[in-house]
Amino acid sequence: MTTVRLTVGQAVVRFLAAQHSVSDGMRQRLIPGVWAILGHGNVAGLGQALQELGPERDLITWRAQNEQAMVHAAAAFARHTNRQQLHACTASIGPGSLNMLTAAAGATINRLPVLLLPSDYFANRAPDPVLQQLEHPTGFDLSVNEAFRPVSKFYARVERPEQLPGALLGAMRVLTDPADTGAVTLCLPEDVQAEAFDWPEALFRPRDWRIRRPVPEEHELDVAASMIRTAQRPVIIAGGGVIYSEATGALDAFASGLGIPVVETQAGKGALPWDHPLNAGPVGAAGGSAANALAREADLVIAVGTRLGDFVTASRTAFQDEGVRFIGLNVAPADAFKLTAEPLIADARNGLEALQARLDGIAPPWGDDRALWIRRLRDEWNDTVSGLRTVQDADDLAQSEVIGMVNDVFSRDATMICAAGSMPGDLLKLWRPLDEKAYHVEYGFSCMGYEIPAGIGVKLAEPGREVVVMIGDGTYLMMNSEIVTAVAEGIDLTIVLVDNHGFQSIHGLQRSVGVPGFANELRHRDPETGGLSGSYVPVDFAAHARAMGAEAMFAPNGAALAGALARARGSAGVKVIVVPTDPGRRVPDFESWWDVPVAEVSSQESVRGARERYEAGLKRSRDFL
Repeated sequence: MTTVRLTVGQAVVRFLAAQHSVSDGMRQRLIPGVWAILGHGNVAGLGQALQELGPERDLITWRAQNEQAMVHAAAAFARHTNRQQLHACTASIGPGSLNMLTAAAGATINRLPVLLLPSDYFANRAPDPVLQQLEHPTGFDLSVNEAFRPVSKFYARVERPEQLPGALLGAMRVLTDPADTGAVTLCLPEDVQAEAFDWPEALFRPRDWRIRRPVPEEHELDVAASMIRTAQRPVIIAGGGVIYSEATGALDAFASGLGIPVVETQAGKGALPWDHPLNAGPVGAAGGSAANALAREADLVIAVGTRLGDFVTASRTAFQDEGVRFIGLNVAPADAFKLTAEPLIADARNGLEALQARLDGIAPPWGDDRALWIRRLRDEWNDTVSGLRTVQDADDLAQSEVIGMVNDVFSRDATMICAAGSMPGDLLKLWRPLDEKAYHVEYGFSCMGYEIPAGIGVKLAEPGREVVVMIGDGTYLMMNSEIVTAVAEGIDLTIVLVDNHGFQSIHGLQRSVGVPGFANELRHRDPETGGLSGSYVPVDFAAHARAMGAEAMFAPNGAALAGALARARGSAGVKVIVVPTDPGRRVPDFESWWDVPVAEVSSQESVRGARERYEAGLKRSRDFL
């Protein structure tokens, strides 16, 4: 067998550059680039290999400012490419690698493929402990990288070169599996990365990984079709799987052919345009009036590509019909069986097309009265949204009004990105996407700090699309450093920074459970009481963004915001628009509930009252057995 002598780091780089994904006849590079922050754990191993072989193999390297951020960017890239391409991320031993842990969990929770290459202790144990190595008293083979095990879909430590081929092939299998994908972690000891080995040339041949599209079993199709034929009030929940499987056209045809309304999750928003006649808007704890009314009286829920998290089900209070049944159309069996659903385990597009073929020519038992009711609910909801988006006082903007203004300017060919705080719930209700890539909110982990790195990842996936990041001041303060990365890479990005003086989402939740405001607003410490109840801390966010190389604009009112948005639209570079908003003007809930336990005993009357309301809400929560 022909061999080539390379270090382990060089072998990894050469292998990654030769992998391709294939879906629906389209073949493309599986891993077009690597995010890297180099330290002593990887600078002479993977770092050297990327410098020597990366450009030769057309493998781009991006330098981030924060290890967590680079994994966020990789996850966003994978999401925007419908999980058909992904990025690798490498960091140094100890804190560098462990900084990737939070974002790794986010990728796995959101079922997004990212390849993590954390550095590790010396396999030969000669320098023991090496700088930044954890010493554990019960085992010499324990490393901080063990923390990646529970958040990874595949994990391996390569302590000898002979172990690398199997680990790489196993990693690719999981990264390209539509049901089992997520963060994949290959730990690479510092010395092993630089160790040479004679590798079979076959390891580096171009290799294709076909993205599976499972078809449903005949029996499961029969059961699902029968349930739909006998339903009176069916509803479809569109999850992220609809978009990942490129099933938006199939969903439209299926829903329109049978007249079934569609409600949205965070990941599924945009599967149908907001103005589609059967799009009833978001459902659940952050849902709207139309979708929640439909969910409440539904006797059949067709859950397509959703993992049915507690926000979608409103902590199992959204579906109140005594006889409600569920069909779980999902590529992942673990999701297909949730809420004791009848499973339809398949790719979303294949499943919808097969179901439609089974039901072709069947006149649904629901008639014109239901269609009129659906239309009335939609019209009322859209009127509500329009009202919330309309500016009432240009000198005192609400967050909802800022969202409306941004959406009006970036209404076509733009992707909206957000992740945490009150804004995801407001965006779910108020943003009006026209295509399936116009809305990108990470809400599986709702990880503060995701937003700006995600903007970079989306822009790398689709350079021709405008990208708008909406972010609160609390999240901005956690992870703003990737503005520097975007500036260095010449990336065009618009960041709308809503300044409402701290963590107002949790501040609102805190008050709703009866607790007076405490440690959530960005305030000075009161010198008399010692509490965090002094005046607001003034932060010049525009000056801060400008110092990192962005074009920064301060928009204290509606006219200034309109001008800043017009200036940002279509212009080059990183633009940061800082908008003060009134934290007291919030988007209301629409007959929804979320299970946040309230203190069972308290000396505070407000907490006792909140506990009574909590127990009343809890009684509406249902078991589906």
